[in-house]
Amino acid sequence: MEQMLERGFGETRVRVRYAETDQMGVVYHANYLVWFEVGRVEFIRQMGMDYKSFESEDGAMIAVVEATARYKSPARYDDELIVRTWLVGMRGPLLRLRYAIVRAADEVLLCEGETVHIVVGRDMKRREMPARFAERFAAMLHRTKQAVPDQCAQVVSERGAKDE
Repeated sequence: MEQMLERGFGETRVRVRYAETDQMGVVYHANYLVWFEVGRVEFIRQMGMDYKSFESEDGAMIAVVEATARYKSPARYDDELIVRTWLVGMRGPLLRLRYAIVRAADEVLLCEGETVHIVVGRDMKRREMPARFAERFAAMLHRTKQAVPDQCAQVVSERGAKDE
C-alpha cells in the first residue's frame, strides 16, 4: 500500500484474449468497461482492502451509477495492457474513479474513462460508506490530489474542473 500511496494510483496488467476482439481484429469496446472493473478491484486490493469483505462483513456494495469511456487507439489480440486506476472524488457514499488503459509495450493511451459509484446495502438502497473504507479512501484521495501520475495528468486536467 505504501508504494501505491506514493504514486497515487493503482496499476494492474491484463492481456488481450482472442475472444475479446471483434471481426476487425481490435478489442470490442465493452471490454474496456470490464478492464475498468479489474482495475477498480485491484486498486481496492492494493490499498489493503478487500471488496469481498466489504460485501460479506459490512453488507455493502459499490454500485456503478455512471460509466464513460473515450477510445483513443485500438488494442489488439495478445497486447499486454496496463490499467491505471485512481480515486478522484469521494463525497459520503459516492465515489468517482478514473482510468487510463495503456499498451505496456509503448505506453500509448488506448482508452480513458471514469466510473461513479454509490454505496448500497443488500436492499440496493443508499447507505453510508463503512468507516474503515471511508478512512482509506479519504487518505488515498488526499494523496492522489498531491501526486497525480504524469501519464494520467492530461486526463485529470481535461476533466478536473467537474470533480469535487
